Amino acid sequence: MFASHTDTNEMLKAILKSIDEGIHVVNNNGVTIYYNEIAAEHDGLKAEEVIGRPLLEVFPSLSTESSTMLTVIETGNPIFNQHQSYRNVKGKLIDTINTTIPIVVKGKVLGAVEIAKDYSRIKQLSDKLIDLQTKIDRRQQKAVAVKDDDAHYYFNDIITSDSHMLKLIEKAKKVAKTSSPVFVYGETGTGKELLVQSIHHASAITHGPFISQNCAAIPATLLESTLFGTIKGSFTGSENREGLFELAHGGTLFLDEIHTLPYDLQAKLLRVLEDGVIRRVGSNKSFKTNVRILVATNEKPETLLQKETLRKDLYYRLNVVSLAIPPLRERKGDLEALIYSFIEFFNKEFGKNVKGIDQKAFHLIRSYDWPGNIRELRHCIESAMNLVESDYIQEEDLPNNLNISIPEKKNAFSPSLSSKESLKEVLATVEMNLIKEKLSETNGNVKEAAKGLKIPRQTLQYKISKYEL
Repeated sequence: MFASHTDTNEMLKAILKSIDEGIHVVNNNGVTIYYNEIAAEHDGLKAEEVIGRPLLEVFPSLSTESSTMLTVIETGNPIFNQHQSYRNVKGKLIDTINTTIPIVVKGKVLGAVEIAKDYSRIKQLSDKLIDLQTKIDRRQQKAVAVKDDDAHYYFNDIITSDSHMLKLIEKAKKVAKTSSPVFVYGETGTGKELLVQSIHHASAITHGPFISQNCAAIPATLLESTLFGTIKGSFTGSENREGLFELAHGGTLFLDEIHTLPYDLQAKLLRVLEDGVIRRVGSNKSFKTNVRILVATNEKPETLLQKETLRKDLYYRLNVVSLAIPPLRERKGDLEALIYSFIEFFNKEFGKNVKGIDQKAFHLIRSYDWPGNIRELRHCIESAMNLVESDYIQEEDLPNNLNISIPEKKNAFSPSLSSKESLKEVLATVEMNLIKEKLSETNGNVKEAAKGLKIPRQTLQYKISKYEL
């Protein structure tokens, strides 16, 4: 026995009504023909106030140009994942992610349907976490507010022609289609979060939340409550708050510098990875979450295991797929493309029209080791763009640390012309001795030593590690 046309329509209405997302449908004249209760709740209206009326009449703040639904009807092109933040007629702040699709029958656009996913609750909970961390920060001058980051980067944003990077991207694209944990290793500034966000965007949970947290940015005493949440009264001043795992439910949680987590907390994280069950601090109730975990470190995993800053059992559980991002010094063929990309960006930021970089300046950049990687290169170009007065960045526009002149000192190391070492080895020895001398002068104060050597503190820390000083 077949269902009647009326029964089919009623079934479709029941199905649409059960969907936990706002659905708004208009015909090609912009008149609403379907408007579910979730959409009505978002806008603070009743369905009967909207259905059968022109869109611009019900929502006078919209125009033909600003309305996504009317734009889709006009162009016939869908609009995906557009963020919208507004106060409805009742004054309630609403945050949604909207996808608007044309309704096409036999090649003709007959209307448009807009699906709005409300993430106001997630945003509100995140804001509460930020407020909590900010208050603690003011009291202790240590804590850093947890930030709920939206994912902005895609694989197409990765600028490279390097063969190793291209292979890495292809591997990451395959990994993105699964739900396995991913362990990313890369030196500071190589673009770990860019790669991780790209994986999230290429995954089946791209519409879910992307939560990023640097584990080293929060005191150890706050990490557990930040990750797993709290219940009211579990400690002085605590409230019922969701942790990052709950906020990331249905999406991706990225934990950077995972090795900085305390050992006992690493064990708790391992249990969550095994069964997906979390328990808020102070609670005796457990519940499951569905979160994909991506982690990163700026030190080699082998080193972390040797130093016992990363648990072996946690590492083996996380290291289902391993992605190692090469440092900039190993992909110098990308320098030119990266430089011109940064020049284009800062031209827009600073209202300039710089065309490129002078050959001598580029040679200097190419000869530098870039311990801070792409982040350091970006800051270098930003610095030059502040100073450049011609059409091309000149050598004198670049930061001084790219071309350090070695002062003559009585006790300084003087390489012999008859040395059998290569030029690179001789220069390394000179650099190492100068760093030793400056550290000795400053009694091991890295910040003061960096000032004396006229290089960034980050660069000096890298060289201290490099020479094992």
